[in-house]
Amino acid sequence: MPVRVVDTSSPSRVLGGPSGNTLPPPCSLLSIGQSFSGTQNVSSLQKDEAWRVNVCIQGCDLEHGYLCGTMEALNVPMADTPVVTFWEGELVDTKNYTFFTGKWGATAEDDIKHWTKFPSFSPLSTQVEADGGKSLDLSNYPYIFMRWKEQYFVNVGSDCGLTIAGFYYVCFSCSDGSINGFYYDPNSSPFQKLELKATNDGRMGFCFSAYELQ
Repeated sequence: MPVRVVDTSSPSRVLGGPSGNTLPPPCSLLSIGQSFSGTQNVSSLQKDEAWRVNVCIQGCDLEHGYLCGTMEALNVPMADTPVVTFWEGELVDTKNYTFFTGKWGATAEDDIKHWTKFPSFSPLSTQVEADGGKSLDLSNYPYIFMRWKEQYFVNVGSDCGLTIAGFYYVCFSCSDGSINGFYYDPNSSPFQKLELKATNDGRMGFCFSAYELQ
């Protein structure tokens, strides 16, 4: 979700990684057309604030560790209309991507600080700190870890007073479809928390068609 503008490497893709690692577990709640609703806390030292957020999955390719979708922020104070962005995601599967981001201004230390915010990461932390988790087999792990990077604004201009310079560390629960995330941008309030639940109406919920995104 876009956040307010504040005035103030090596890639994560695995090259020549272990061939034995397998794909994340398939999940019907992480499929094209599935929608999620919740909030993102954008509080700062000056103000406590949360924006309502809707997310819809537009594409999912587990084989290549790719995911994409739209994110709609509904009650942005400086916007006259809901703000929609298009994002692309990396699935941490140790085949295509590891837990180390290696771009977008994030260091390995930043990665560990954010991943350790998720309780479900704790059993993996030792191996991840050692090698980014390259030797882990996450195929049967009940959570899927991702990074979401917003690419562009869909319905407003880039001069809207918001920024999409950062990205999200994301944890998806395969059991109930809940999503937790933390936004990272050195120029924004740290650890802005994203909390989403899969909507009951699934594919009938908020979603933009490919035509509308063009």
